[in-house]
Amino acid sequence: MDIKLNEGERIDDLERNGYKIIQHKDKFCFGMDAVLLSGFATVKEGERVLDMGTGTGIIPILLAAKTDGRAFVGLEIQEESALMAERSVSLNDLNERVKIIKGDIKEASKIFGGATFDVVTCNPPYMTENHGIKNFEEPKAIARHEIKCTLEDVIREASKVLKPGGRFYMVHRPRRLVEIIELMSKYKIQPKGLRMVHPFADREANMLLIEGHRGRKAMMKVEAPLVVYREKGIYTDEILKIYGKK
Repeated sequence: MDIKLNEGERIDDLERNGYKIIQHKDKFCFGMDAVLLSGFATVKEGERVLDMGTGTGIIPILLAAKTDGRAFVGLEIQEESALMAERSVSLNDLNERVKIIKGDIKEASKIFGGATFDVVTCNPPYMTENHGIKNFEEPKAIARHEIKCTLEDVIREASKVLKPGGRFYMVHRPRRLVEIIELMSKYKIQPKGLRMVHPFADREANMLLIEGHRGRKAMMKVEAPLVVYREKGIYTDEILKIYGKK
């Protein structure tokens, strides 16, 4: 399908099923964290998935490429990002499986209703510190800082929209792990899986991937670390596999 690009936009190849995504070079583009989350999340045949704060739609599109899920919904508060995501969905002829909804994470349960999804994914803003931000409506600021929603908003709404036993997958920063586990427990999402992501084998983790189940018994499995680089500029085999290059 031919898609007209706006000034500053580009089309990037996702190297999965021939899928592509529209991004803007001067605004927020997806990073490795989104790709790793799409590789960490499990979606079974016929399941419905909600990606909260979907940005330009990278996670629903990748999950549609990688899994047999029935329906994927991306919720995004920024109109420009939501429109770009919709165009990427059309570009990949995914309109029957992927829907983009403009809306607020804090209102997710009102928008979709309770217990409506089998899986919820989220790559939320990591930073609580908002000092030094010149424009609180700038796309990168909203994506990186808790301006429009907090971690508690994400976990509370995920709990509400998940079906009993439904699964929650999130990527975040290790320094907030205690807070993440406390909030998940508060809202009855029991942590089930944790994987730390290290830039190099001898460096401390700079990302984490966490899985929780709504209403299940607490028992968490800590997986082997995921190492990104074998050496400077060279990905490990596992990262190449996640990216679909091996």
